[in-house]
Amino acid sequence: MEVDPRIKKIVENVEKVILGKRETILLSLVPLIAEGHLIYIDIPGVGKTTLGESIARSIDAQTSRIQFTADLLPTDIIGITIFNKETNTFEFRKGPIFANIVIGDEINRAPPKTQSALLEGMSERTVSVENKRYLLPNPFMVIATENPVEFAGTYPLPESELDRFMISLEVGYPEPGTEIKILQNGNKLEAKDLGTVLHLNELTQIINEAKEVFIEGSVLNYLYEIVKKTRTSKFIKLGLSTRGAIDFVKAVKAYAKIMNRNFVIPEDVKKLAKPVLKHRLIFNEYEEKFKDEIIENIVFETQVPI
Repeated sequence: MEVDPRIKKIVENVEKVILGKRETILLSLVPLIAEGHLIYIDIPGVGKTTLGESIARSIDAQTSRIQFTADLLPTDIIGITIFNKETNTFEFRKGPIFANIVIGDEINRAPPKTQSALLEGMSERTVSVENKRYLLPNPFMVIATENPVEFAGTYPLPESELDRFMISLEVGYPEPGTEIKILQNGNKLEAKDLGTVLHLNELTQIINEAKEVFIEGSVLNYLYEIVKKTRTSKFIKLGLSTRGAIDFVKAVKAYAKIMNRNFVIPEDVKKLAKPVLKHRLIFNEYEEKFKDEIIENIVFETQVPI
């Protein structure tokens, strides 16, 4: 089935910068449509931040970027209260979290106290400052990047934070033919060169349509069987949380919408299983390097509804 024409405009726009990664781009749009958050966990230099920025620039929405560093403070994300001499009152100056799409680059370079500044906003779409709650823009999405192989000057993301990301993705190296093309032509276009192709009201409409996507009882049971098996697997110390299961349902409905369907099929569940599960599960010590295979086996061993 063809991709929803409105979504296709974003995909084709991003592909002007990110070559040969259509499936990754489509999966990156799932949390955007499902009102979730996205984290890219991959090695440096494969286009994680560029992909996130390209998606953000494709939409006529307010965006911001935060470069996470060791000296970044929570107020650098949320904002700060200052005294206005002219009005003789304290005023709250909003930080970069007050945007529709917030790109958090190298999120694991900031200490836990700073990382925690994102948690309330990611789960409740609000920010609390000095006993006052401020609403974040709607829609609101965090796109974060993390380098999993560099440990100097980094802090591990706590499970409670990882659980707030709807899906995690790896960008990976381009296919050899695509990479040669990149090397031959260089970067003709960058994310900053892209124009918007989708208005915010169109995005809101797609989000509302995704909520109405139908998931038939047998398909929902199929998804839930996968969830249960993560909680009983001998290879997994901590299975999928209830929040994770809710995100799983939202993600498959959003993916169905992206694929221009108003109903979920079992293939949607298979496609989203690894992106939803991988970063949330805590594996036994010696099984950590077999994450992909363990999740694939759980899905393979779960009976698909006819």
